[in-house]
Amino acid sequence: MNYNDIIGTIGVGLILLAYFFNTFSLIPRDGRLFFSMNIVGAGLACYASVLINYMPFIILEGVWCVVSVAGFIKLISKAN
Repeated sequence: MNYNDIIGTIGVGLILLAYFFNTFSLIPRDGRLFFSMNIVGAGLACYASVLINYMPFIILEGVWCVVSVAGFIKLISKAN
């Protein structure tokens, strides 16, 4: 496995783990952990896609990260 594969695998793994936890109600879907896992996972997957210059996944993971950040900000602002 090279660097791109390791970074991408960790990123996608975090996204899938967040989805698994959410599906089986192990974490709340509107919780900090869910958004954090998606932000970090999508960020890493996007970075790995940039490294291999694969535009469809750069867009997919970039948007996933931005939407997750927006959800996290909404959650934080609602708590205050």
